[in-house]
Amino acid sequence: MVASDIEIAQKVELKDISEIADKVGLKNITYYGKHIAKISLNLLDELKDKPDGKLVLVTAITPTKAGEGKTTTTVGLGQALWKINKKSLICIREPSLGPVFGIKGGAAGGGYSQVLPMEDINLHFTGDIHAITTANNLISACIDNHMYHGNELKLDGTKITWKRVLDMNDRALRKVLVGLSSKKETKREDNFKITVASEIMAILCLSIDYEDLKNRLSNIIICYNHDGNPVYLRDLKITGAVAALLKQAMNPNIVQTLEHTPALVHGGPFANIAHGCNSLVATKIALKLSDIVVTEAGFGSDLGAEKFFDIKCRIGNLKPNAVVLVATVRALKLHGEGILTKGLCNLEKHIENIQKYNVPLVVAINKFADDTDEEISVIKDCCEAKGVLALTADVHAKGGEGALELAKAVVELANKDNNFTYLYNEKDSIKEKIEKVAKWIYGADGVNYTEQAEEDLELISKLNLQTLPICLAKTPASLSDNPKLIGRPKDFKITVQKLSPSTGAGFVVVYLGDVMVMPGLASVPNAEKVDIDKDGKISGLF
Repeated sequence: MVASDIEIAQKVELKDISEIADKVGLKNITYYGKHIAKISLNLLDELKDKPDGKLVLVTAITPTKAGEGKTTTTVGLGQALWKINKKSLICIREPSLGPVFGIKGGAAGGGYSQVLPMEDINLHFTGDIHAITTANNLISACIDNHMYHGNELKLDGTKITWKRVLDMNDRALRKVLVGLSSKKETKREDNFKITVASEIMAILCLSIDYEDLKNRLSNIIICYNHDGNPVYLRDLKITGAVAALLKQAMNPNIVQTLEHTPALVHGGPFANIAHGCNSLVATKIALKLSDIVVTEAGFGSDLGAEKFFDIKCRIGNLKPNAVVLVATVRALKLHGEGILTKGLCNLEKHIENIQKYNVPLVVAINKFADDTDEEISVIKDCCEAKGVLALTADVHAKGGEGALELAKAVVELANKDNNFTYLYNEKDSIKEKIEKVAKWIYGADGVNYTEQAEEDLELISKLNLQTLPICLAKTPASLSDNPKLIGRPKDFKITVQKLSPSTGAGFVVVYLGDVMVMPGLASVPNAEKVDIDKDGKISGLF
């Protein structure tokens, strides 16, 4: 019987986190127990004169619902780099409690390529997401309190854009009535989002220090007044209080992999309405502490890599040195309606997407137990025809040992000079930016705009937000905006439904359809499988 991820994790004897931190010369840490610690933001300033290491992004082809193993590959690659004597740090996102008790279960790698202690990371960890929940809901409380006590800012109760959040899949909160406790309150319809969809999460993951954090928070549009003008968080005079709640959450978390190599797990913005990457400050600290940093971005290259390059790298002035594109036999069969060779077109498109940014890449074939040698060879031949190396990564079953070839190839690619470029220019109009992503990354023929989208574009122009990068929110199941169009869709146009400025985070969200910001639980949620015994041993998280 194959051991579960949690059974594998619980057999590992964890090392003291100080020993792990010492591997990258990290001395000054704040302990959260023996196996978890936080790193001070001051470290960035202390290391400012130290040269950066190499930055490697792990992305994927269009994924199946189960995902194609980006995090597992990221962890396995990080472990493998240490085996070839490269000081490496991996940087990944924090899991949300919603999926943990929902459909997917825990999220911290898998098999012999996990970050530990997985129970703590998947449950409350260091309280970062709870801090974001509280900070977010303080804003909501102050908005309603301001309206209750006279509404000096003339907030329009029908145009409050700021929503309450909860880090749990709770379908009943998708649509609620608030303000029912007093005749003086204004009753209004509202909705909750899951915490990781809060703009505060995106802000935390793009802020480089406390001053930057406060500036971004102050620029959040919370509402529009009765004159149609935006009202910002700074107008409520609570920016300092919100930032204070995030003080500890701003500090990156350090843990260890199953093979006792260091990992920074910090931040977890939605990969749709936000940029889907770990925190910028964790990435920057990692670049100062190691030879090679391995990080990931949500979903496939059309969503995750595009946002990593055009949002995170642009805002953080990062230059990626190499890309690992994860592919699986099962996903390619899905895109080929059961036929592997027919689904290779999806892989080919994702290779072309990465090449548009002028960053060298290698394809990692995340191996499953039932994949045949013939199937693996078919994928390798496809990549070779595109001028790209493809290697098998058996990291779930073998840990770092299963990615040694991949690690050597990544080092070689990362040491090459590259001419990394963004897909669009800041001076391009919002429409020009959308059309470049649509045509060059998705493969669309053009873009349609609804009446609402045209109105939103006028507002964005009025607010002088044209220079902001764009964050496209669409289905991850297709290169197009239609989840039913698998493989490599052709002869299609995307439709922009609406746009929403995330002025604190510093981008404009472009909706290509409905995005579920408060997931629901399955008929048999993962919560029914989780238990704890008399000795405190947890089971069922995976």
